[in-house]
Amino acid sequence: MVDSKKNGLSSLGIIEKTYLGILLVIFGGIVLHAPLSVGLGALAPSYELVFKLWKELLMLVAAVAAGLILYDKRQFKILKEPLMIAIGVYAALHIVLLAIFWQGLAPSVAGLMIDLRYLFFFVLVYIAVRLYPTSRRLFIKVGVAGALVALIFALLQVFILPVDVLKYIGYSTKTIAPYLTVDQNHNFIRINSTLRGPNPLGAYVGIVLTLLAAYVIKHRIKKDKWQPVTAGILAFGGVVTLWASYSRSALIATFVGVGIVIGATIGRKLSRRTWIIGSVVALALLSGLALGFGDGYVSNVLLHENPGQGNSINSNQGHLESLQDGVKRLGQQPLGGGVGSTGSASLYGNSPLIVENQYLFIAHEAGWAGLVVFVLIFAEVLRQLWRRRQDYLALGVFASGVGLALIGLLLPVWVDDTVAIIWWGLAALALGSLNVVDGKLPIAPGEVGRKK
Repeated sequence: MVDSKKNGLSSLGIIEKTYLGILLVIFGGIVLHAPLSVGLGALAPSYELVFKLWKELLMLVAAVAAGLILYDKRQFKILKEPLMIAIGVYAALHIVLLAIFWQGLAPSVAGLMIDLRYLFFFVLVYIAVRLYPTSRRLFIKVGVAGALVALIFALLQVFILPVDVLKYIGYSTKTIAPYLTVDQNHNFIRINSTLRGPNPLGAYVGIVLTLLAAYVIKHRIKKDKWQPVTAGILAFGGVVTLWASYSRSALIATFVGVGIVIGATIGRKLSRRTWIIGSVVALALLSGLALGFGDGYVSNVLLHENPGQGNSINSNQGHLESLQDGVKRLGQQPLGGGVGSTGSASLYGNSPLIVENQYLFIAHEAGWAGLVVFVLIFAEVLRQLWRRRQDYLALGVFASGVGLALIGLLLPVWVDDTVAIIWWGLAALALGSLNVVDGKLPIAPGEVGRKK
């Protein structure tokens, strides 16, 4: 048996350490996926596809290791849990649809990866933390390190580096644009940091700030050497980066996420009158701040309407037209259009299609049945997180998940590698490492015993 008193992973075997190591590399490295894949692809174009698929290839290796470990420990019962079965059904549905609507090899493979990789990662991390609860701390440390890298680089982009600095490692209109603007207005530069674009960056920052709020309120910042500094960098860097992304959906999601955290904790101690007054004051401050930047800021950044813009269609009209087209296709295609028929995967085929809504995106890929199954999976994850809300991690992931669900109404938020893998990985950490029963405080289970 594994000694459950050992607070570490030193007693694990080679396969177990390899398994956890791969997951930690993915969880930490995914924040740098965009610059690494673009930069290495520019240096070695022949291996560009391998650089793009590094995380998926590592997941396959981790899956083999997970199978060996589950067999050794006789713990296949983990895969029989309802949530795991639902994810299996969702994956099986995609495989069936591949045969019905074959899009070609490249679009189909790309579509499968985009649709399933974050759920696959969720399963792998869930298994890991169920078997080795002490690994949770390692994942959190790696996640914090990744956030510091992304936010510090974002601060450098805002205050020091030239706006097109990423072009020197291969960023371009053919790969990833080094920066974007608000409706072609170069007075409002939208930074990428280490993510694929401003909107994913804003969504990622929303996760970070919401988790930070949950930790600070639940645990308080310890007066040691590093916690105040780390929290300060994450808070300042997060706020500045969120602002510089000019992502309206991410801004709303962050306010919702942090608001849920406050409401679920200190909000219970406040009277209704205090809530009303506080809400009015907050709204007044936000309105005053926005107006303080002038009409140009309100029209360009908040409304995305530039009176002097020469384009006949702005981003708001583009979102609306995409939504209308997606709803129309939803009604006409009960089985969807096939795996790989939407988004970046469809660019490998003959009929590229961009759907700017996560739920319509899933419906087009997997039909009505796929949409229903995914919504049930996501809702069950949120339900279980809410039950464990005594744990700061579960509360923060739940609150940020609600915010990301709102972003999904405007953008296919789970399509982005970093945002999807980070959030679903954190969800697996929260659900796999804690047992919460009837609202009692979370208790970390001991190590699962090995087979004799």
